[in-house]
Amino acid sequence: MDQGEMIADLAQLLGESLTLDEARVSAGVSKETAAKVHDAHVAPAKDGPIANTETKDASRDADCDGLDADNAAAAVVPPSPGSDEVSDSEESYAGSSSGSDSDDDLAWSGPPPPLQVYSPLLPAGATSLFAASDSSLEAIADMVVAGKAKNVIVMAGAGISTDAGIPDFRSPGTGLYDNLQKFNLPHPEAIFSIDYFRRNPKPFYVLAKELYPGQYVPTQSHFFVKLLEQKGLLLRHYTQNIDCLERTAGIDPELIVEAHGSFHTAHCIGRKCRQEYSQAWVKEHIFRDDIPRCSSCDSLVKPDITFFGEGLPSRFFELLVEDFARCDLLIVMGTSLLVQPFASIIDHVGPHVPRLLINRMRVGESKAPGAGFDFDGRFDKSLHRDAFVAGDSDEACALFAGHLGWLDELVELRASHIAKQGLDLAK
Repeated sequence: MDQGEMIADLAQLLGESLTLDEARVSAGVSKETAAKVHDAHVAPAKDGPIANTETKDASRDADCDGLDADNAAAAVVPPSPGSDEVSDSEESYAGSSSGSDSDDDLAWSGPPPPLQVYSPLLPAGATSLFAASDSSLEAIADMVVAGKAKNVIVMAGAGISTDAGIPDFRSPGTGLYDNLQKFNLPHPEAIFSIDYFRRNPKPFYVLAKELYPGQYVPTQSHFFVKLLEQKGLLLRHYTQNIDCLERTAGIDPELIVEAHGSFHTAHCIGRKCRQEYSQAWVKEHIFRDDIPRCSSCDSLVKPDITFFGEGLPSRFFELLVEDFARCDLLIVMGTSLLVQPFASIIDHVGPHVPRLLINRMRVGESKAPGAGFDFDGRFDKSLHRDAFVAGDSDEACALFAGHLGWLDELVELRASHIAKQGLDLAK
């Protein structure tokens, strides 16, 4: 077991209410590291409604989020380049903090805004990566065509899946959190709390039946990511979504980081068992309205979705540093960038790497250099390298593909998938 897995295991064990010594011994980490994880993971949770690991950045704006960050556990990511904090030790990965989700009132409501490529209001004398073009999106497309962007990372949230018909979490009236009253939950987020799940798994499995992969068609946004892969440009796709639509679109699983887990695999939650089960096995039980239980120890079997109170998958940390050091174009689509640590990893690319946000609203902006997007070049010492396209992610991907000369290929890619699956093109 590597260091990242040990830290993730420790965070999970602490979330299961083991003593510090019990968790430390089980995870195989030092007393010093265990203490740091405990301080970050357990102590702050006493102030929150549930012992989760999700955090929100209050300085950043919101968008509609869906099958993504709401069920996220968060471990602390290594600091951005230039930080005074230590970034090459296990302490950088240790721990998490807690907080309840309360941004429903900030969610986008209604149809998406008309597609618009934002024209920045740059201060006099500012240097921009996009100065050679009237459109920042066209400028980025030119970089790709010229071979200046060969290691593209895509970060995605629920905004790329809502066009598939999957309900989001936060939208007032239609979001899942607004429609959970029938489960008589103590609070909406409890449906993704590991502690509540242990006591009452039925609500989660009822919801899982509605959301289970195989019932939805990947969107044009998913196939744009697939097209990046086919062009040999996709370094990695980091997704907050648990819907497996990236896999359904045919993206190589080795290129996908499911930051908050997914339905693809499942495990027994018994600490001494942890037997693995397939997606098909779990689906069979869920669609029979049975509670999946382990055949070996009779503990509950849960899809490998990251619940409140659990650590992020070790794969997220294993790939993060190297991937973002290699990245030469970052594309962020359909996410509120509210939940940590996912939100802050946009700052882990190099200072001269162009970053493109495709979203219904401006999100992820901050008030300090090097922390968040800077669409208007507000910081004199910062190179302007952030672009924003407002609107629906599918429409924006089509526009981007058009600038790249790939539009016909994008349309054909999705149409071919639908035809092979015998699906309804209107979906």
